[in-house]
Amino acid sequence: MSGAMGSHQSTRAMSTTWLTPLEIITDLGPFDLDPCGFTGWPTAERLIVLPHDGLTADWGGRVWLNPPYGREIWAWVSKLAEHGHGTALMFARTETAGFVEQVWGKATALLFLYGRLHFYRPDGSRALANAGAPSVLVAYGPEDAARLASSGLPGKFIRLKEG
Repeated sequence: MSGAMGSHQSTRAMSTTWLTPLEIITDLGPFDLDPCGFTGWPTAERLIVLPHDGLTADWGGRVWLNPPYGREIWAWVSKLAEHGHGTALMFARTETAGFVEQVWGKATALLFLYGRLHFYRPDGSRALANAGAPSVLVAYGPEDAARLASSGLPGKFIRLKEG
């Protein structure tokens, strides 16, 4: 399923598409590319939507990444870390091997969001239940770190490295 704009898999959910709250995009944007885009949900100038594979596509510019949640998340986050210019939204599972390697080891800054997000459904309606876990915004590169630091989003900002 598509990710950045929203594929999050949950055994409790009927849909596996969970779209990013647009206030996050408004506060942190604009973005050039969303490789996990969803038609009609404006997270970036260029959206890669299913059936196209955003993971194998060429990435350029500032990337917004709300990857598919599950084991495949780390392939997406690794590609963003290598790209070095963008922001990812994911669960704050800080103890996992993927988080240790791809976030603690490679990210420029983090914004741990207060409260739990409510994602949106493909029809544009807000999910009744929250995401079920805490979320973090992960910046790769100085521009994205600066945008996290100056955002109006409620949370705790942590700079991991300069530049």
